[in-house]
Amino acid sequence: MKKSIYIFNNGELKRKDNTFYFETEKGKNYLPIENINDIYVFGEVSVTKKFLELMSSKEIIVHFFNYHGYYTGSFYPREHYNSGYMILHQSRCYLDYAERLKLARNFVRGSGINMLKVLYYYENRGSDLSNVIEAIENLLDEVDKALDIEQLMAIEGNMREYYYRGFDEIIDDENFRFKRRSKRPPKNYLNALISFGNSMLYVTVLSEIYKTHLDPRIGYLHTTNSRSFTLNLDVAEVFKPIIVDRIIFKLLNTRMITADDFERDMGGILLSQKGRKTFIKEFDQRMNSTIKHRKLGRNVSYRRLIRLELYKLQKHFMGEEEYTPFKARW
Repeated sequence: MKKSIYIFNNGELKRKDNTFYFETEKGKNYLPIENINDIYVFGEVSVTKKFLELMSSKEIIVHFFNYHGYYTGSFYPREHYNSGYMILHQSRCYLDYAERLKLARNFVRGSGINMLKVLYYYENRGSDLSNVIEAIENLLDEVDKALDIEQLMAIEGNMREYYYRGFDEIIDDENFRFKRRSKRPPKNYLNALISFGNSMLYVTVLSEIYKTHLDPRIGYLHTTNSRSFTLNLDVAEVFKPIIVDRIIFKLLNTRMITADDFERDMGGILLSQKGRKTFIKEFDQRMNSTIKHRKLGRNVSYRRLIRLELYKLQKHFMGEEEYTPFKARW
């Protein structure tokens, strides 16, 4: 099974024949390229042209984060699987507003249903979440009534606002009260965790899109523009509650991450390097852990689950099968 590589130290990524190594002041660390799915760079790292050529030939995406842990961009090699036919059908579904709205509704519906699954799980374990659950259930009923993307985004935003209120019931730590959502920079510990976790999921979905015929630049809930990838943001909405949020609850309720794992910078709160390493270790374990897939009748990893979601989208664009979002059963 291929794995993700996470680089926190400063150094240089260089090519050596048909493999590569990471060089620091302490020496060279050669990496087995055939076993690598993607690379996440958090340290101050320089790369060579030959290294990037190798990444392109081996179809490996490299994601870059700045000193503060913010995602800054990806080296996205030329698309080996790009299909002009698929791009035409993706574009058709975007340009036909009724088709775009149908897909956007599914992303919001999937997100809301999986929020509820998380809330049901913790309510069954003693958290008082009935009011939050009722509010989200009512908002879910409004999804099919939305007449445009803006209304859908408002519904999704309202669902998430109620959902985040439930975090204070689930998390047993006074240092991690939600208060309100804040980004760039986050204003408290919990927002810092949410922002970092969401970024990790966005780029993971991007890595999986690269392995399909889909074009990540064409999104449906998140408006396609000339500056950034958007399809990965759409798909990530479905998986945030069951991947990112469940990781956050585990890390905080088991005290694997505490207030000591944060630092103040840029006018806000950020995860320290130690905190990022702890989160990524759990994130990597979750992506590789497996669940029983109802349709396939066998266990698949969460990473594979994301890929299967993308295959469902491909079938939708080709007119083979209507897309329905993944819904957690636990």
